[in-house]
Amino acid sequence: MMMYSEKVMDHFTNPRNVGEIDGASGVGEVGNAKCGDIMKIFLKIDDDGVITDVKFNTFGCGAAIATSSMATEMIKGKHIEDAMKLTNKAVAQALDGLPPVKLHCSVLAEEGVRTALLDYFTRRGEEMPEEYKPRHEDCDACFI
Repeated sequence: MMMYSEKVMDHFTNPRNVGEIDGASGVGEVGNAKCGDIMKIFLKIDDDGVITDVKFNTFGCGAAIATSSMATEMIKGKHIEDAMKLTNKAVAQALDGLPPVKLHCSVLAEEGVRTALLDYFTRRGEEMPEEYKPRHEDCDACFI
């Protein structure tokens, strides 16, 4: 039996920031072809570059929902420069760990945030710093 931390179970059973944002500043959608998880993340970013709201819709397992929820909590109220630095390891650590077979869910959360930020930069006609662009090719299970 797979054991999840109390934080994972809390974010799975009581996910934060679920929903969509009309007129979002950036939208990112990623998925995992192997397990079928799909995450869609919506960002509302003010003129100062602060993420004032973030929502998500995730179709997937408990770990996928928990990592989506935690990632949104970690970037809400942050400047985009800080949000770009979000890593899957930070998401997993914030949840007090994930079973090894579920670490790909934290990768999807990171990639979802980065994809939404890339969309934000693209809509503004700006270039996202290369080191923070989504790395879908690094995740053999990711697709968009």
